[in-house]
Amino acid sequence: MSSYKSDFLRTLDERGFIHQISDEKGLDDLFAKETVTAYIGFDPTAPSLHAGSLIQIMMLHWLQATGHRAVSLMGGGTGMVGDPSFKDEARQLMTLDTIEANIASIKRVFSNYLSYGEGPRDALMINNAEWLRALNYLEFLRDVGRHFSVNRMLSFDSVKTRIDREQSLSFLEFNYMILQAYDFVELAKRYDCRLQMGGSDQWGNIVNGIDLGHRMGTPQLYALTSPLLTTSSGAKMGKSANGAVWLNADMLGPYEFWQYWRNTEDADVTRFLKLYTTLPMAEIARLSALNGPEINEVKKILATEVTAILHGREAAEGAAETARKTFEEGAISADLPTVEVPGAELEAGIGVLAAFAEKAGLVASNGEARRQVKSGGLKVNDATVTDEKAVLTKADLTPEGVIKLSFGKKKHVLLRPL
Repeated sequence: MSSYKSDFLRTLDERGFIHQISDEKGLDDLFAKETVTAYIGFDPTAPSLHAGSLIQIMMLHWLQATGHRAVSLMGGGTGMVGDPSFKDEARQLMTLDTIEANIASIKRVFSNYLSYGEGPRDALMINNAEWLRALNYLEFLRDVGRHFSVNRMLSFDSVKTRIDREQSLSFLEFNYMILQAYDFVELAKRYDCRLQMGGSDQWGNIVNGIDLGHRMGTPQLYALTSPLLTTSSGAKMGKSANGAVWLNADMLGPYEFWQYWRNTEDADVTRFLKLYTTLPMAEIARLSALNGPEINEVKKILATEVTAILHGREAAEGAAETARKTFEEGAISADLPTVEVPGAELEAGIGVLAAFAEKAGLVASNGEARRQVKSGGLKVNDATVTDEKAVLTKADLTPEGVIKLSFGKKKHVLLRPL
């Protein structure tokens, strides 16, 4: 049983979100007696976050669900610098237009997890550009920079690993941790924000903010980090064989998103049910007790629940039904990922290797496609490809007007002529 008094920490603890807390008792007491404002920062490095960010978003969800105020902080200011934490090289610098466009695109996802508004417990979406872009450099150095010890900053793992490997760390990036610490202080002053949460790689940056707050006269601030997640086989969360598992539907459709979770390794199912769904713990315990062939049914429940929060229940159940028809009935569903090809190309004929590699992106290269043909791993319209020199033409179109390409049992793409 959890030893926490507050609903929030108890929920996070039993669901596996807690890696480290700066002052457990102090934070638990605070949550038990008042409505607490807490935040997590998200840097707009792409037009969408990916599944690796879901653990953080779910922490904010549970914060609000247990009666507290969640702040999703957009890094419109810090995004101009880039977080160097545990990166081998500097991030590409983005223009202001790119940063603004990325923030607008990312924002759309959050309202599926949090309820925003003006009430005391409604979530806030704040952009740190509000205070960072207006800073006067000399005043900032004098008022904030003087509180930072370079010796101490050099000892942080995120900086040390770059220096130990003799990889360049620019002065611009070195400033990132000062800016992140200053964010915490500004949020404490403006919104009475007392807690910053993040992945365990952010511990040093968050503790810096607590220290700066102490020196600049804020109330006691707190840090809470979640474990850095990998799958049981060591793969990074949010990455699949086909690239990032994006959260925005225009970058990855509900069906592909559902499939990512359906393919969860057996050893990860219980952990992922706790972290990524809102199913009650008793229900998760019941599902976790199932084994053998039943675990595949549990994976479908996991996939449907995770997809329902992000894309809506209807889209999630549609994805589950598409998968059922595709795998159990061998049917062609309009919801499968579709790639359009010029009709003239089909008239001339598309080599089967190029169709799988270049058109559909089901395999990384023509060479990989050739290897898969030899092992019987590729199918066209549910028939195994045996000839690597085969050519796809209009004659291969099904009655639905598509050509179905399959790699293994779970990856399918429809080619549709323009």
